[in-house]
Amino acid sequence: MSQLMIVTMLIFFGLSVPVAVSIGLASLGGVAVAGLPSLVVAQQLFAALDKYPLVAIPFFILAGNLMEAGGISERMVDFAKSLVGGIQGGLACTCVLTCMIFAAVAGSSVATTFAVGAILIPAMIRHGYPAPFAASLQASAAELGVIIPPSIPMILFAVSTDTSTGELFIAGVVPGILIGIALMFYVWFYARRNNLGLRDGEGRLPVWQAFKRAWLALLMPVIILGGIYGGVFTPTEASVVAVVYAVIVGKFIYRRLSFAGISTTLHKSVVSTAVIMFVIANAGIFSFLLNRAGVPDMLGQWLSGVFDSKLGFLLGVNAALFVIGMFIETSASIVVLAPLLLPVAVAFGVDPVHFGIIMVVNLALGMITPPFGVNLFAACAVAKLPLERLIKPLIPFVLVVIACLMVITYWPGLSLGLRDLVYAR
Repeated sequence: MSQLMIVTMLIFFGLSVPVAVSIGLASLGGVAVAGLPSLVVAQQLFAALDKYPLVAIPFFILAGNLMEAGGISERMVDFAKSLVGGIQGGLACTCVLTCMIFAAVAGSSVATTFAVGAILIPAMIRHGYPAPFAASLQASAAELGVIIPPSIPMILFAVSTDTSTGELFIAGVVPGILIGIALMFYVWFYARRNNLGLRDGEGRLPVWQAFKRAWLALLMPVIILGGIYGGVFTPTEASVVAVVYAVIVGKFIYRRLSFAGISTTLHKSVVSTAVIMFVIANAGIFSFLLNRAGVPDMLGQWLSGVFDSKLGFLLGVNAALFVIGMFIETSASIVVLAPLLLPVAVAFGVDPVHFGIIMVVNLALGMITPPFGVNLFAACAVAKLPLERLIKPLIPFVLVVIACLMVITYWPGLSLGLRDLVYAR
């Protein structure tokens, strides 16, 4: 049964059937072959979505869209530029730093791509950066939206594996900063080597002036993350706080958020949420059937036979996840694969939180790798470029993130050090 489901799903992928529909159709075939009553489908669809932490997903998506519509992201860009915009390549570094700040609230890489890219991709092009480079940089930097907390994929991993969402969030901070610094170093080197960004400091505000304009926007991640780790509210409740704060600041203080804009933002957020929830629901049936067929135990035995050490296992998992992330949407990959791989990882002595960070960072690469990289499509839409023009300039960014992934994988303390400090045992 499990082999039939997987082959069916891959065939549908090859026919360009949407991911959620492919998983759902393969699951229906599995239910029929197993002779289960059709009521099981409805039960598992409901069970997959009947999880309290999932409430955070629509609210974090809405918060990111409200920040874009309410002018909050624009002020974050100005502040980031005041910090790093004065060096050669400063505008490209501003793109990375803004994505790091925006990621601390939005939780979504696609929202980060649109919100920050709409401002900085045209700006970089005006300053002489090649358009494909600007779009590739934006797509890669926006990946930080799912690594720096809060993060929707981390919530999905936590729900799928009964891991602490708060611990995953705090463990993602240092890896996110590492990737951000590595990307900034590369774009600085690229600008110097190609004699770009000589006028990046034009229009740059003094740091204090930029801070005064943006301090309410910058206070948002402080409230959200401080509230979570200060025990004021849970990560799920934090998503609602983010929405309320974005509405108050965007509507009543910055006065950039009209009622019509709120309506449009709500509509866009509902569509994005529905897509993710549809994937989760169908993946829930798929996971139920695989578990019922004993696939996790068989996978564990097979991996234990192939790899005889933790280092080899992690290398093999990273290679497999990189390929999977190129073809399967991140949310679906996590919901389906995390419950299968985590028990094996724990058997090899890998901390569940550390493994969650490895999975999220690795699958986030799928957002910037063809053929189904959602960040690439978003950046192409903003830059008005065909996807094929981004491939060559994208390769160095992918290599930078892979190098960081290796450090994150084989240095557990990078992820777990802050976690252990905050959640002292």
